[in-house]
Amino acid sequence: MKITLNKDKETVRLIKEGLKERGGYCPCRREKTEDNKCMCKEFREQIKDPEFEGFCHCMLYYKEK
Repeated sequence: MKITLNKDKETVRLIKEGLKERGGYCPCRREKTEDNKCMCKEFREQIKDPEFEGFCHCMLYYKEK
């Protein structure tokens, strides 16, 4: 298993900018809850799934099997 940043540098820049503006909360979600703090609960759970391969919700991180 390997977690990497999106290869699209512009996407990474925009998401990181949004994270900074929102105090570390996912810019793709409205609610500021602990579940939406980057790295979000949804992606942490996907990481645990050995069959999951893909991007997190905001497309910042990618998990390879």
